[in-house]
Amino acid sequence: MNDYRLVRFLAIAPLFFLLSCNRLQKPVEKTNAKDLMTIKKDYYGNAGDSNVYLYTLKNNKGLEVAITNYGGIITSILAPDREGHFEDVVLGFDSLGGYLSGHPYFGCIVGRYANRIARGKFELDGKIYKLATNNGPNHLHGGEEGFDKKIWKATDIVKSDSVYLVLEYTSPDGEEGYPGNLDVKVTYVLNNENELKIYYEAQCDKPTPVNLTNHSYFNLAGAGSGNILDHELMIEADKYTVVDETLIPTGELRPVENTPMDFKNSKKIGKDLDQVKGGFDHNFVLNNKGKFSKVAEAFEPISRRVLEVFTSEPGIQFYSGNFLDGTETGKNNKTYHKHYGFCLETQHFPDSPNHPEFPEVILTPGEIYQHQTMYKFSTRKE
Repeated sequence: MNDYRLVRFLAIAPLFFLLSCNRLQKPVEKTNAKDLMTIKKDYYGNAGDSNVYLYTLKNNKGLEVAITNYGGIITSILAPDREGHFEDVVLGFDSLGGYLSGHPYFGCIVGRYANRIARGKFELDGKIYKLATNNGPNHLHGGEEGFDKKIWKATDIVKSDSVYLVLEYTSPDGEEGYPGNLDVKVTYVLNNENELKIYYEAQCDKPTPVNLTNHSYFNLAGAGSGNILDHELMIEADKYTVVDETLIPTGELRPVENTPMDFKNSKKIGKDLDQVKGGFDHNFVLNNKGKFSKVAEAFEPISRRVLEVFTSEPGIQFYSGNFLDGTETGKNNKTYHKHYGFCLETQHFPDSPNHPEFPEVILTPGEIYQHQTMYKFSTRKE
């Protein structure tokens, strides 16, 4: 190397070093240039000895969904209002620490069995299986360490019109008391129509009950902005499952007509809330007959945001955030009080393993458990 080249190299070498460092520090990002769809992977922290990552999916309209492979949690959804201003519309925390310290299932995948199983037990093929009773006398959302607390294997994919996050987990035989090994795959898909699709699949090597859902708490005015009582809600259901004082179905499917449970015509969540002891936390028997279709719609009158829910599941649990009590400090140091969020959990019915008259929830070897749910975001201009 001659003197001129040496001097030139020494002059620009620090710049090359800085550029290299910057490249190393940047998060992994995949982009589809044509449709401006991206998925970004960031280090999110540690859960025990495992690294946890946050995946941010973004479409060409600016809608942004962040999901972590810890519990498959949707940590944020940035959705526009009628003026085009974006706001985070799901409850949660600013960092992984909030989720690790315990929370009321914000945004997570719940399983092996979502919702409640009476007295934490069920009988299958002549054998009684005992589960954790982590909700009063009952079993809730898969037990003490359900799918919401697991590290999922994650694969991110960018296609021409969608971005995908594929999460996989194998639940071993006997985990939380459930029989058989269960291979689970949950795929989140965001497209340019502001649709967030969730595909659920599972296979087993022994008969086992399976009921998977997502447990996001929505507030279309913005997380932590106040209660959701003025949100208007429609649910396409003629009946609901009547429950006892511990929220276990009695087996009766009661018509919603002329009761506070009637959401067939859109009404404010708060309109009849005081007539329902404890608030809404009920499974609605959907009219979709197992076909993928629209089953619910929520509307917030100030921001004019709309959330439509589509599913192939037979039920949806509408929960009005009754147990939020102000002890949860969420994003931007905002406190989540009672009724600050609502859930629309697409599912099979609660306690179905103990109710043979309910739609079947027992998965057997050779079968594939699968269903899909979609959350579609939009606004009303008038």
